[in-house]
Amino acid sequence: MQRLASEKDWPLPFDKEPRLVPELILTEAKRNVPASGAVRRVLLVDDSRVQRKILSASLRRWGYEVLEAGSATEALALCNQITVDVVVSDWMMPGMSGLEFCSAFRALSRDSYGYFILLTSKSDKGEIARGLDAGADDFLAKPVNADELRARITAGERILRMEQELREKNRLVTSTLAEIQTLYDSLNRDLIEAQKLQQSLIRERHHSFGNAEVSLLLRPSGHVGGDLVGFFSINHKRVGLFSIDVSGHGVTSALMTARLAGFLSSSSPDRNIALFEEDGIFHARPPHDVAAQLNRLLMEEIETETYFTLLYADVNLATGKVAMVQAGHPHPVVQRADGAIEYLGGGGLPIGLLADAAYESFEMHLSPGDRLFLMSDGFTECADLAGNELGEAGLTRLLQNNAALRAEAFLEAMVWDLQDYAGEQDFHDDVSGVLFEFGGIKIDPGLDPRDIILDQG
Repeated sequence: MQRLASEKDWPLPFDKEPRLVPELILTEAKRNVPASGAVRRVLLVDDSRVQRKILSASLRRWGYEVLEAGSATEALALCNQITVDVVVSDWMMPGMSGLEFCSAFRALSRDSYGYFILLTSKSDKGEIARGLDAGADDFLAKPVNADELRARITAGERILRMEQELREKNRLVTSTLAEIQTLYDSLNRDLIEAQKLQQSLIRERHHSFGNAEVSLLLRPSGHVGGDLVGFFSINHKRVGLFSIDVSGHGVTSALMTARLAGFLSSSSPDRNIALFEEDGIFHARPPHDVAAQLNRLLMEEIETETYFTLLYADVNLATGKVAMVQAGHPHPVVQRADGAIEYLGGGGLPIGLLADAAYESFEMHLSPGDRLFLMSDGFTECADLAGNELGEAGLTRLLQNNAALRAEAFLEAMVWDLQDYAGEQDFHDDVSGVLFEFGGIKIDPGLDPRDIILDQG
């Protein structure tokens, strides 16, 4: 076993530094630079000046920067001013012990970890446990073996190197998170503005036609969504209603709804795909033709992977006759004046899946007191906490529970009931709907009563 030199072996007076040639010291330091490539600062704490000099000489030869303190109190004051990487401290010292110093050292405010080695002649496991509880990382038995000292400090260096790498990664993560937060805040502001713009696509949430009323509901599951509802006047006695659900969620779907809103605009009939002009008069295309025209546009001009489902209804305010097309959208519902519920339509293909998709119109009649409800699958596919979807049976129950309510109050109550069913969790899909309530046949003073029966459109 190699041991460190004792005082009698030391060739120089202990009140002086070793008289080595500066070039020799530099050469020795370069040859013994620690494996990490960075010379670490080591603090030696021992009330024995001889022991400090012996250990200090070895550490300097190995390339470490060495500080010395003759007492724990002096060492603690030094640590308050200078950051040290490794502390090698004797356990038994007058005044503050090495154990007490270790506890005080751990209480210091530091930016990095400090590795603490206690020198001790104690071998009792209980004493070693006390040292670990105080914050010691390692122990060296006295008298100190040089090879063991270097091995323990090298092990400490590995831990400090890992701590430094972890600290750098944490700094990088913190910096990256701050950048992400900045980007998120910017995106969130943009999405809030996009939400306002999307909601502005619905210019009227409620409109009265005298003998009939239409009410709209649009509640995105996020800032923006892929649902779109609306209505437009065809002429003085006919109105078009539509409910659209674009595939996916978020910005892409919202942009598509904005494009579709232009195709079914109430303010620009010349751009409305459901209308065509002849001899200066606007006429309505049959519902199945509207679906086919939208499908052609999506497949040939818009060129997107996005598709959408559609319910479009052409309602005659004078007679209550309704012509509709269903393109992959949930079945429209009629709630009769006596409370009976009817689901209409045969399904159909969504818009934008097949270039040669064919669509069919179907008809029904509304009587006074009846109402037509067009809704997205955000209603029927809404799930409770157990994952059970509401379905048509559940939707029927909600319609019956709110049969006495009208217009916007009805839609609001439906959303409340849907929220209760979902278990107070946020909706996972957009929820939208169009409610058309028919009050009765509208008699135009200039209209021949026989035309009410004969009117086909």
